[in-house]
Amino acid sequence: MQDTYYYLGFNLVNGIGPARLDRLIAFFGSPEQAWQAEAGDLAMAGLDARTIDALLEVRRRCDLETEYNRVVAAGVRIVSREDPVYPALLRELPGAPPLLYVRGTLTEKDRWALAVVGTRNCSNYGRDVTRKIVSDLVAAGVTIVSGLALGIDATAHEAALAAGGRTLAVLGSGVDELYPVANRRLGQALMSQGAIISEYPLGTLPVAANFPARNRIISGLALGVLVVEAPTRSGALITVQFALEQGRDVFAVPGSIFSARSEGPHRLIRDGATIVTRAEDILEALNLQDAVEQQAIAAVVPETPEETALLRLIEAEPRHIDAISRESALSVPEVSATLAMLELKGLVKQVGGMQYVLAR
Repeated sequence: MQDTYYYLGFNLVNGIGPARLDRLIAFFGSPEQAWQAEAGDLAMAGLDARTIDALLEVRRRCDLETEYNRVVAAGVRIVSREDPVYPALLRELPGAPPLLYVRGTLTEKDRWALAVVGTRNCSNYGRDVTRKIVSDLVAAGVTIVSGLALGIDATAHEAALAAGGRTLAVLGSGVDELYPVANRRLGQALMSQGAIISEYPLGTLPVAANFPARNRIISGLALGVLVVEAPTRSGALITVQFALEQGRDVFAVPGSIFSARSEGPHRLIRDGATIVTRAEDILEALNLQDAVEQQAIAAVVPETPEETALLRLIEAEPRHIDAISRESALSVPEVSATLAMLELKGLVKQVGGMQYVLAR
């Protein structure tokens, strides 16, 4: 929790983004030491005078615990990179936000996610394609990530909600500044089946400079990015560029050769993106045909070192609890309690005479 306070403080300082903060932490050894450093030491760490002044001013006027409580009181969860609920796909990337502001819920199921992006000025064809593909992806257990913008983004969120699936919206503003205004009701609705996410502090307005950086989080939260409709100069293609840098798969829906909205997807297909005419094209490419089963297995994987140790010792052939105890160096009561938990999870089963086998 203490490091979360310091991440929160740095997040309020103009001029200190994820990369610069990581350099400060590497230089000083911890977020706390970086936060408390003197001006001269901050200069040695590579901060310019303007950023040092901004940091000292935030330190002077901001009590971190009070600021944290203010955010929580607004119904917002602060998720740092050290928090277990921080999205695993995003955490592994260089430049991952040290702090996320979240309204709604993040779950383990969100590891099976696809970003769906496209133009604000979409056609009826674009909307219909998005609804069909998203509905089928949701039925397969895929979480839909987008940016709450008008057009393809909003259609993707709406289709995910209508299909009873999960959807995440990443903002270029604070999570208390739902944008655009026309999609505020949609933003409120999706919190019950997903989350509104931002790296920007509460009260941050949706200025244009924030959106390109926001797009790296959209792609970073997902296994791949699907572009439905996008002209050649489009924010959706910025998201694709981030996806390629992050090693994500890129998918594109073909459209009419007479439509400027299809120029972006057609260029992506020409450059090697996977052409998509049905959800199965994505599910097969990402090995997500059995995403629901993968999620079920992930929900019952070993949670403790004892569970992991015992699973390594249990096989398809029955093994007695005494033998398991000897090899694991755990007492029989410890083994018995752990096996009982593994039975509840459906990972092992007792076959009589205190002998156990793998259930899967």
